[in-house]
Amino acid sequence: MIIRSIGIIDSSLVRSQNVLNFGYILYLSLKERKIDSAVIEKLVRKWIVLSILTGRYSGSPESVFDYDIKRFTEQDPVEYVSKTESGQLSDAFWNYTLVDKLDTSVSSSPYFNVFLMAQVKNNARGFLSEQIDVQSLIEQRGDIHHIFPKKYLQKNGMNNRKDYNQIANYVYTQSEINIKIKDDAPCVYMSNMKKQINGEGNFYGGINDAEDLKKNLEENCVPECFKTMDYTGYQEFLKQRRMLMAAYIKKYYFGLS
Repeated sequence: MIIRSIGIIDSSLVRSQNVLNFGYILYLSLKERKIDSAVIEKLVRKWIVLSILTGRYSGSPESVFDYDIKRFTEQDPVEYVSKTESGQLSDAFWNYTLVDKLDTSVSSSPYFNVFLMAQVKNNARGFLSEQIDVQSLIEQRGDIHHIFPKKYLQKNGMNNRKDYNQIANYVYTQSEINIKIKDDAPCVYMSNMKKQINGEGNFYGGINDAEDLKKNLEENCVPECFKTMDYTGYQEFLKQRRMLMAAYIKKYYFGLS
């Protein structure tokens, strides 16, 4: 119940079992105190996401578990969450720390998983999909697509996995769209999307309206500038997308209230 209430449709998105364990402990503790169920759900889901973002229970969590349960018991739970939030999720965290954390090639990154949780909660569609949403793609083990295709970047001298496998280069998409894009540069396949919108063919998915395409890119935090980019703009693209992803996660987190 708690897992689904925060938009996680697969517990594997919360890679830390410690976070799940504490979330359940917190849920039971607050329930025993007969706190309103709606308040419990809000507190627990915010605390789970806060814990993932800050790595609160990484390593040996026992002492932190004890510390947090004591504080939740001794203090007003709403105030404790608010105080912790103010201390650890400052503007500097959202604008700089989280953006830096998104600079990674580790696909199991907790920050990428929180981004996916946010997409699920917002019913975001897969990249260039007219109707299929990210939740369905995760459930069906859909493709994680490289916005700048891996082989395209390799052909242009980027042979380091840390370069082409950046999580800011990842989106969930339908297999058929992934296959059709193949190794084309964004400027090439987005030129085809422009033709599709103008009724000059059917290339990827079913989007045939410019405003719908713009909305789809926003749902996936893909900056508009990528539509005309080749490999020379890759680093700038990553920089802009990390900022958009961080802002998307921030909006999701504060929307859990």
